[in-house]
Amino acid sequence: MKRPARDEDPDRLYTVTGGRSRSGAGADAFDLVTLVVSESAPTPGMQSEHASILRICRFPTAVVELASDLGLPVSVVRILLGDLLAAGRITARHPRTPDVADELPDPEILKQVLVGLRNL
Repeated sequence: MKRPARDEDPDRLYTVTGGRSRSGAGADAFDLVTLVVSESAPTPGMQSEHASILRICRFPTAVVELASDLGLPVSVVRILLGDLLAAGRITARHPRTPDVADELPDPEILKQVLVGLRNL
């Protein structure tokens, strides 16, 4: 099985990103589990990868899923997402985490589980 973008033509990736290795606007905000939602529809003349991202992200989609769907490396997708974020075409947020520490598992139970696993 061939891994997507592993054998990708480097010239194509260079062209997709416009020769950039980083986005000027907020690419650091995107990690693998950041959820991305499109805020507008694709427009005529838009770069095909940008249009694909906007179509895929009609519902919240993780960055890693986008990379897989597009067949591009995550680093390239992050650059494209930075462009769309700067243009106000997408919003990004991290998945919800528990707001209250009480919702987290009891540390004593976790220790007991760890001891049980080590005894296996």
